[in-house]
Amino acid sequence: MLFDSSIRKELARSFGATLVVLVTVVMTMMLIRTLGQASKGSVSPSDVMLVMGFTVLGQLPTILSLSLFIAVVGTLSRMYRDSEMVIWFASGRGLISLLRPLLRFAWPVMVIIAVLSLLVWPWANSQIQELKTRYEQRSDIDRIAPGEFQESSNGSRVFFIDKDSPDTQAGNNIFIAATDGARESVTSARSARLETRGGERMAVLSEGQRLETSRDKPGVKISEFVEYGTRIGSAPAGSAEELSVKTRATHELLMQPLPAYRAELGWRLGLALAAINFVVLGLAVASVNPRAARSTSLVFALFAFIVYYNLMTLGQSWVGAGRLGLVSFMVLLHGGMLTMTLLILAARHNHWTVRRLWQPRPTRSPA
Repeated sequence: MLFDSSIRKELARSFGATLVVLVTVVMTMMLIRTLGQASKGSVSPSDVMLVMGFTVLGQLPTILSLSLFIAVVGTLSRMYRDSEMVIWFASGRGLISLLRPLLRFAWPVMVIIAVLSLLVWPWANSQIQELKTRYEQRSDIDRIAPGEFQESSNGSRVFFIDKDSPDTQAGNNIFIAATDGARESVTSARSARLETRGGERMAVLSEGQRLETSRDKPGVKISEFVEYGTRIGSAPAGSAEELSVKTRATHELLMQPLPAYRAELGWRLGLALAAINFVVLGLAVASVNPRAARSTSLVFALFAFIVYYNLMTLGQSWVGAGRLGLVSFMVLLHGGMLTMTLLILAARHNHWTVRRLWQPRPTRSPA
């Protein structure tokens, strides 16, 4: 009882500290990434914190798996370094006996990882996609901000308003640069107002000038107008863009036999299975060489984590391309990793070495 409780308490402290550090680092990286998307016009500046929060929530399975792996490796390495493992081994505890308290501590985290990867991951991705789509489908008028050049939804026009007006339906000093195939035009006006004509939103420019050029024909056409109307169309409501595979619910992936759906399903299931393998792998490889640095085990843990997740990404691309089946991928990667770690754990528990396995047993001579 003392053996189990002491290990779980130290694992909880190490896991909590590692989780706080990793969440802080990931939030900082996601904030920088989201601000970059907002500066490019992909995300609304007012939705930066929401997009960052949903992104971090979707990355929580990976963060929890890495925190659990580092906690196991760090705790066991510290026990080896301080000779606590020698005391437990001398009291009759073998290496495999550590697996039970590790799993008793890790199973709630594994359940959370499974829920996050199977349910929360697609929901967070769908929320991010909805925010981006809503921002991209706003009307051209909503894109215009005083003192800033703003591009239209289809990228064919650039708007500029020099000075804001108290009336939200009017503006002063308007500039519009438009491209329509081989024709280019630049329109400027002293003022503009919004009107609805025939069910369409129109921007009526007053007292302005229009310059038209053509790439096929030389010359410039200049025309002045007292009043000029141009249609300001919004993006088509309810555009038929298909949802990304990452936003599909897990039960939808199970019902569709498409390779892309199978690849995404394999990724989500792999996140849950990888957490189990990391606990067993951490127990199997955790050790301390007195002549090596203290951070050697943690460096190896990070290297193993990166290799494992790169193999998961590679397998996902193979399943999506139809080069490998989902069941074969799961058995080869996750089943193979579990088998390998159990063999390493059994070898360390029974003190198997290559020399002892190949060395012939001595035979007794008859008396």
